[in-house]
Amino acid sequence: MVNKAILIGRLGKDPEVRYTPDGMMVTNFNLATDEQWKDKTGQKVQKTEWHRIVTFGKLAEICGNYLAKGKLIFVEGRIQTRSWEDKEGTKRFTTEIVASDMRMLDSKGQGKGSESPVEGSFPADAIPEEDVPF
Repeated sequence: MVNKAILIGRLGKDPEVRYTPDGMMVTNFNLATDEQWKDKTGQKVQKTEWHRIVTFGKLAEICGNYLAKGKLIFVEGRIQTRSWEDKEGTKRFTTEIVASDMRMLDSKGQGKGSESPVEGSFPADAIPEEDVPF
């Protein structure tokens, strides 16, 4: 069986950073992907799909520090659906991509601040401690 999502898109806003009770960093952000085609009249039509992305640990630290609204990225991960009860007792669901790999695709100077000192591929568990830029 395979559960894999591969997306290239732009962040809708800066990542939200939070921490688990044991101190692990978690980031959440929305990624927009676009599809374009021509309708029957020849008019160009564009549809945007929004994807909820979640990252943990070292990958979350990199996403939290270097990603920003509008940044073009590649994300690879697994699709997960969670459920919970809201304050009124209504059962809610969300489907998200739990990222295992992220690549920044924009050129330097388009991330948070005026520079993007980290480029390339960032698998969730494969970054050696000495290579983490903070």
